[in-house]
Amino acid sequence: MKKLFTGNEAIARGAYEAGVKYASAYPGTPSTEILENMATYKESILAEWAPNEKVALEAAIGGSVAGARTVAAMKHVGVNVAADPLFTFAYTGVNGGMVLITADEPGQHSSQNEQDNRNYAKFAKIPMLEPSDSQESKDMIKVALEISEAYDTPILIRMTTRVCHSKGIVECFDREEVGIKEYVKDAKKYVMVPAHAKVRRIAVEERINKLKDFSNTTALNYFQWYDTKIGIITSGGTFGYANEVFGKDASYLKLGFTHPLPDKKIKEFASKVDKIYVIEENDPYIEDYIKSLGITCHGSDVFPCCGEMTPDVIRKSVFGEMNPTIDYDENKVIARPPTFCAGCPHRGFFYEIGKRKNIMVSGDIGCYTLGFSDPYNALDSSFCMGGSLSIGHGAQQVFNMKENNKKRVVSVLGDSTFFHTGINSLLDVVYNKSNSINVILDNRITGMTGHQQNPGTGYTLQGKETKIVEIEPLVRACGIENVRVIDPNNLKEVKETLDWALSLDEASVIITRWPCVLKKFSKEDKEEFKGAFMEKCSIDKEKCIGCRMCIKTGCPALSFDKEAKKASINPVQCVGCEVCIQTCPVSAIAKEEK
Repeated sequence: MKKLFTGNEAIARGAYEAGVKYASAYPGTPSTEILENMATYKESILAEWAPNEKVALEAAIGGSVAGARTVAAMKHVGVNVAADPLFTFAYTGVNGGMVLITADEPGQHSSQNEQDNRNYAKFAKIPMLEPSDSQESKDMIKVALEISEAYDTPILIRMTTRVCHSKGIVECFDREEVGIKEYVKDAKKYVMVPAHAKVRRIAVEERINKLKDFSNTTALNYFQWYDTKIGIITSGGTFGYANEVFGKDASYLKLGFTHPLPDKKIKEFASKVDKIYVIEENDPYIEDYIKSLGITCHGSDVFPCCGEMTPDVIRKSVFGEMNPTIDYDENKVIARPPTFCAGCPHRGFFYEIGKRKNIMVSGDIGCYTLGFSDPYNALDSSFCMGGSLSIGHGAQQVFNMKENNKKRVVSVLGDSTFFHTGINSLLDVVYNKSNSINVILDNRITGMTGHQQNPGTGYTLQGKETKIVEIEPLVRACGIENVRVIDPNNLKEVKETLDWALSLDEASVIITRWPCVLKKFSKEDKEEFKGAFMEKCSIDKEKCIGCRMCIKTGCPALSFDKEAKKASINPVQCVGCEVCIQTCPVSAIAKEEK
């Protein structure tokens, strides 16, 4: 049976066919669809969203120790969060096979950095595989689980954006049921006190030496011999890019098992080609190793150090030119920066906070990061998931050191981000007696990555009803006494609540509670927000004075005709959030009759 799969779908299929019993993840582009697709195999795989990546990996580790084949998946920055258990799990080894999937993002399409997670395999001393297309994505997860169990090790699979999201024909097979291994109590293997860890440390080195032999013999690393004047050494998605550029005008050493790297195969390949190009995205991971073998090659001296290594980039780097394209006037291309959706519940808050003076707004990772741009210009920083509250706390403590300080910090994050690692940050605020203002934008879902469930939504990944973790009592349990829950579409309420929080000289939390406008409402949402977004807004052109106050809300449903000097509302986009109504000084905007 053959199917058309993205790399993420193929990974899920491979896990199913390989007998995986348990999978855990935190959503993050470009990895999100891996677990969403595993969740469709409900009869075979228990797939769960975890509050964060560290917890996801820990849960998968627990499943492995208990004897099942398990998977954890996350985007590249998520591995930073999960690094603590990863490095220790590298020491203990597995019971059931365990695979950690990192989805790297060369080009930073939706990420705050462009790190190369191949370095984690080297750093943690665990084996790594790199698929280059959908078929390999499916096949390699099956092979990875076999290697994991054969060598008693967790294993890293490094995906990249194009491999995750591009599609290819994949040959599929039936599931191979793999039983759950017996759990045997073994403190020397799984309890990493120093006395045990020292012994396991030696075992890690012995394992790596065995894997070096495997790397040189496995079919995952193979030659393609054509013209030997040029030799290409590459891995992952760049293998396809290189083939598109060079075709049969070069020979290839295609690396699928990339830690440890195959020294003997590399030396054999180098002895048979005249000139070597190492084509890889981001860090010179392969290039540095080849040079350590005393082999001359070209990589970082020819290709750019960052971004995607697309065929055009390779062609321009090597040949100084790209394939011809259709000419067009670039001045006529209109910039379309990302913006809040029409009716986004974050709009009212950022519209108001953007007017404030003498404040710093500490931001986080989510849709609300867009609050940095026009017309709000509200956000001052954004570093990592859950970091806004603790970063804001540190900034507030320093501002408070200044004599007669009036600078206040407003820290902002979303509901899923609060559950991710924001709770710990809030504890820092409480414990150290901060006077920062902390805002949780509760849009009732994990919005930015495509509406995944979280502990506050009442449903699991596979659709089962579960306990809703309410944010307000959780915040109070952390020690916050000043808490208000508001409707962010009510600008008067937002303004008054900000005034209240700024008047306090102790920590406060504001919860803006309104569902994402794109969300398919749960039955709980339908009951709580009954009647929301039922009527659209329209502008009376006779009353409109062309002041553009409504345009300053940044709503994409609103536009302004410069010739007529009138504003208008696109009825297709408008959802009737009423934020624009509250900004009009002449009451020219109103709800339409049903």
